[in-house]
Amino acid sequence: MRNRPTVLYFSPAGRAVPDTVLAWIEAKKFVLVQHREREAAEAHAVRSPPHLVVVDAENMIAEGLTFCRTLKSDPYTAIVPVAFVANGHATEAVGEWFEAGADEVITPLFEASEQRTRLDGLLLRTERNVSVHPSTRLPGTTEIDRAMRRRIDRLEKFAVCYADLDHFKEYNDRYSYRDGDRVIFLVSRILSDVVKGMCPKRGFVGHIGGDDFIMVLSLEDVQPVCSEILSVFDELIPYQYNAQDRGAGYFFGRDRRGQLYRVPLMTLSIGIVTNEHRRFGHPARASELATEMKSYAKTLPGSVFVVDRRRDSDEGSRNPGGSTQV
Repeated sequence: MRNRPTVLYFSPAGRAVPDTVLAWIEAKKFVLVQHREREAAEAHAVRSPPHLVVVDAENMIAEGLTFCRTLKSDPYTAIVPVAFVANGHATEAVGEWFEAGADEVITPLFEASEQRTRLDGLLLRTERNVSVHPSTRLPGTTEIDRAMRRRIDRLEKFAVCYADLDHFKEYNDRYSYRDGDRVIFLVSRILSDVVKGMCPKRGFVGHIGGDDFIMVLSLEDVQPVCSEILSVFDELIPYQYNAQDRGAGYFFGRDRRGQLYRVPLMTLSIGIVTNEHRRFGHPARASELATEMKSYAKTLPGSVFVVDRRRDSDEGSRNPGGSTQV
């Protein structure tokens, strides 16, 4: 079960949360986390992205602006809405806050009821943003395409890694959609934590939907990152089953004819394509090839990642002939 929505309040001067904002947070039953040090606030936002960041715009203004710019420059935290709160309203300062990336500015220009309404609207706009997957808070398809497009435009060598769960449908049928949702969230944390831990400046993780995820990595990061992901996944996933199923290593499901068959514990398949020997003219091409490799990886037993070693001249080959890591 995921934690309740969190509001991160950053006040370099150590000021208390303004009464109106605090009352709004308490009414929503959100968890309040407060930081005075910018480095600590940034680390918290990356490790566990909050649903809202509130920045104290009084005193030490430069720290608040730097904090906001840092969040908005990182694809992991750029999706988190940021609201600046101030005791007074100065047009020039408001413009500076918005230029830094603020999504909303709350000042005494607005009555308390309107301040609360503006915070409500800010969260609603964020949930409607198609760039963000609501269940995992990871970037969605729009940001995934942008991550690939940026690398294509820069003529960078990179890898697109399509991760997909095996036997997830049977797990949902055996347990419940709530348990399935918990597994999806667990996988999202494994992917994002490993990528952020091993290649924080170069890696990207997005959530297509359901149990499908995309990672965009530098070529040198593919082997160590995917190996670590599979290792952590295989260690943690058995604990998503009850003791009986975990001990047996399988459970019995029924096929469409009602016949019993053994369903193994979930595994993770990752299909990988690179532009080392191919040309990606558009993100759609990379996505198409990654989907093909993911499908191939799912035909192999266990948790695996498979790297496509074909060249553009091998397009007609049925067997991707990639390298596999179990």
